[in-house]
This record gives sequence, structure tokens and C-alpha cells, in this order.
Amino acid sequence: MNKDIFKLEPQAVWKNFYSLTQIPRPSKHEEKIRQFMVDFGHKLGLETTMDHVGNVIIRKPATPGMESRQGVILQGHLDMVPQKNSDKAHDFLKDPIEAFIDAEWVTANGTTLGADNGMGVAAAMAILESKDIAHGPIEGLFTADEETGMTGAFGITPGILKGDILLNMDSEDEGELYVGCAGGTDANIKLPTKKEAVPAGHVGFKVVIKGLKGGHSGLEIILGRGNANKMMNRWMKQAVKMGMRLGSIDGGSLRNAIPRESFAVVTIPNANAEKLIESVTQFETTFKDEFKAVEPDLSFKIEQAHLPENVIDVESTKKLVNAIYGCPNGVMRMSDSVPGLVETSTNLARVKSEERYILLQCLLRSSVDSAKASLGEMVSSVFELAGADVELTGTYPGWKPNMDSPILKTMQDVYQKLYGKVPATMAIHAGLECGLLGGVYPNWDMISFGPTIRYPHSPDEKVNIASVDKFWKFLIATLKAIPVK
Repeated sequence: MNKDIFKLEPQAVWKNFYSLTQIPRPSKHEEKIRQFMVDFGHKLGLETTMDHVGNVIIRKPATPGMESRQGVILQGHLDMVPQKNSDKAHDFLKDPIEAFIDAEWVTANGTTLGADNGMGVAAAMAILESKDIAHGPIEGLFTADEETGMTGAFGITPGILKGDILLNMDSEDEGELYVGCAGGTDANIKLPTKKEAVPAGHVGFKVVIKGLKGGHSGLEIILGRGNANKMMNRWMKQAVKMGMRLGSIDGGSLRNAIPRESFAVVTIPNANAEKLIESVTQFETTFKDEFKAVEPDLSFKIEQAHLPENVIDVESTKKLVNAIYGCPNGVMRMSDSVPGLVETSTNLARVKSEERYILLQCLLRSSVDSAKASLGEMVSSVFELAGADVELTGTYPGWKPNMDSPILKTMQDVYQKLYGKVPATMAIHAGLECGLLGGVYPNWDMISFGPTIRYPHSPDEKVNIASVDKFWKFLIATLKAIPVK
């Protein structure tokens, strides 16, 4: 950890962010960060509770003279996406994030940084512990498990929160105010398989695709980056014709991250070994040509390996390869109403062989519920034809924009006074918790904003230092300008 991070402005935010980097907090393993936040609230002498799903709520009374203002909920999520480069030794359950300053950015050493959503949480903490910032009644809402299912937002109950305005601080472009987001659905797929003995005369190989940029499957799906699962399968489609047998496969790691790597152990008749090696070299050349503008570090390699204990039966392998080939992936449709916004997309995030089946996962997103449902049927149809079991789960709604929002007008005015221009008003092709939270509290006026973060959900994640300072000053000025009830 670069200690110079403590010297960055605003120090009130950066010191809290440093504290968050020292606490392991991958999704589904948030016990330590939840306890840390509860202790944080109690040390400040503030009313602090944790609900039945692990959301932490900290309440702070209004500062003198601000008691009549509308209540504000400062909201961020506690978990982070655990992604690392394959050559990085890091245990997300035990090790702190190694953050450091890189020119105009703060980034991490070979892992995700956790600025998503650590920056929003750190800013809320700074407001809660401040003694010289004017604000009305404040509630810090720190939600659980946003990245792998929005469990915290799904579990929020009516009446537990008293505020009128939700400021979600989980957006990633400073100078933009977000008033809408896509909804999502998880497609969980199991393709039954059988194991067989490795055929006589076969030799073993390990095939690896790596070096892809990956990234957030909502924000960066529009960039046309390579999908390691689709690329590996494209090669496998040809390799099967040479007699290739699949021992195991492991591609991607998280449902909401574009897969950066894929690893397969295969066998091939010894007579075709050189042909298999040549095919990998040829596909690497093809992939590098096709993706040269977006994947400069792409690597597709093969090396001889020990024979696996067994291989997947021929019929299951063919079904798998054909289904993945036919599975939609990437941008499906652009928005008619918001120029440049992705309306509907899907990400083939995970392909992993288990003992009796192949597990696959896709995350489907759309700002149009009917399009999302139709895409779910499309993915289901492809894999059901292959004999797989498909379950569509975790469906969450989008957030419909309200261009007449009073807090939108307030924040536009505040930003213009601070920085001399009106911030852009946007919708986002990613899942924000606003849609779920607004369903429970339909009276809330909601905005999402934040500092500039690039490459979230990947080891290239970084946050722009100057944007954090602008975001912080904007937050302070917004709280001062909150209207009376």
C-alpha cells in the first residue's frame, strides 16, 4: 500500500478508502466489513443497526439549523468483485488490497481495487464522521452482496428507512448524473455429462486463453472486447473434428465480469498432436487480427500436459460446443430513446466442468423488461436443445428515469455553480440498486453519481484522483442545498 494515498485530497475520503482496502470483502464473504461498519457507527456514537440480510444502517442527526431539510440516504454497497491476474498470488478472503498511486490514478497491484463501490462507502463515512459539514438528517445505507445478486437491496424492508432522497454513489463517471439503469436476470445452466477413460494412444495438452481486458459486463459490454469462453469454444469447435477430447474446462469467474481467461485440459490422438498445436497458433493469429484494437495483450497458447484421469463423453462435448457457439453474447440492441445507450445485452460469463455436469452462467441485462424476458427465453432455448437444465433467477427491475425529479434539478444547479457547466443526465446499462430500493420506497427521489472509475470488475480497475475531489465537493454542496420538507 502506497502511504502517499493518505496525502491525497480529500483526506477525509481517502483515509476511509484505505481502511476499506485493508478489510477482505469479496461478495458473499462480508462478515468482516459489516462488523467494521457497525463498529464505525458505534464509535461515532450514532444509531447503528444491521438488518436480517446484512445491510448496515447508520443514522446521523441534522446539523444545527438544518433540522427542517428533507432526509437523505447516502447509499453504497460493501462488497467488491474479487478478480486477479492469473500470475498474482492473492487470497481475497485474507489479504488486503495493494493499492498505489499511478500518475493521475489510484489502482491496485494485480487485483481489483474495490473503488467500486469503496469510494461511495468512503465518502458516506466521511460525512457521517464530519463535524463541520452542514446537512439535514442523514442515513448511511450500506448494502450487502450487490455484485452477486443484490441480496441486500432485495432484502430491504419497508419502514426501516426514514429519508426522502436517495443518493446512490455507485456510478463511475464524474460530471454525470444517472437517473435510470438496466434490470437483469441470471441464467444458470447445467449440462449433464458422463466421464470416460482416456482413449488409448492419446496425449494430453493444456490450452490457455489469457491477457484479455475483461471488465464490467454492463458498462463495458459495448466496447466489443473478447470473451474468453466464446473464443475457447470457437477453437474447440474445430479441434473436436481432429479427435480432441475434453478433460476439463474452466473459463471466467464471475457472472457480472466479461471473462478474461479460459483454461482447458484436452487429449488428442498422438498422430494429430502437431495439427492441434498448429491450430492454436492459427487461432491466436486470427484472434489477434480480429481484436487488435481492443485486446492488444491477447494470448492463446498450448503446452503438453499430463493426461487427465478421464474425459467427457463425445456426445456431451458436441452438445456443449454447439450450444456455446449458438449462445448469444454481447450487445443485442441499442436504445431507441437514449442515444449511445445499450438497451439489451448478455454475457456468457462462466463455463466450468464439474463431476457430473458442465456449469454455465450468463447475466442478461435490459432496460426493457419484455426484451430481458425474451432474451432469457432465447438463451434457455439454445441450451435446452442441448439437453441442459436452465434456471432463470435473481431477476431485478430496471430504474425508470424521472426527468422531473426535484433532486435532479437541485444537483444540476449545484454542479453548475461549482464547475460552470450543467452535468450530463444519463441512464446506465448496469444494475444499480435504485430499481429495487425504489420499489420498496416509491416515494424516494433518487440520483446516482460518483467519481471516475475505469475498468471495474477487472485487475485494471482504477479511480481518477482529481475526480474524487470534485465528487466530494459536489456531495458537500448538494447536502447543503437539500430543500426543506
